[in-house]
Amino acid sequence: MVYELKTKENENSVIEFIESVESPKKREDAYRLLDLFTAVTSYPAKMWGPSIIGFGSYHYKYASGHEGDAPLTGFSPRKAKISLYLSMEEGTYKRLAANFGKHTRGKACIYVNKVADIDVEVLKEMIKQSVNFSKKMGQS
Repeated sequence: MVYELKTKENENSVIEFIESVESPKKREDAYRLLDLFTAVTSYPAKMWGPSIIGFGSYHYKYASGHEGDAPLTGFSPRKAKISLYLSMEEGTYKRLAANFGKHTRGKACIYVNKVADIDVEVLKEMIKQSVNFSKKMGQS
């Protein structure tokens, strides 16, 4: 059986997706993040799967043979929290996280309640680091 990736880049409208976010505050944050990620990455926003707004893309291949494409960075305004898809070296994360603000970290993303809880300048640096790190991962 071939594993089918659920999170693929598609032609769905980023704006329509943001407009479908129930919470007006989350919607406002999503537009703020859209502007921020677009400005920092210079990539157009694209939908990845039904709920991830991604910027740029890279091809990865694991030692297991599993491979696919993923956004260099991105975010998703989910019901509970906003997921920020930011990949970087552990040392870089620790250095930046110290001044980032209120957040929690999962395996592949950083969760924040709202943009007001975080330092936007630190987020900009995290986005840059994520793009560079993901591009390197795509070259290996």
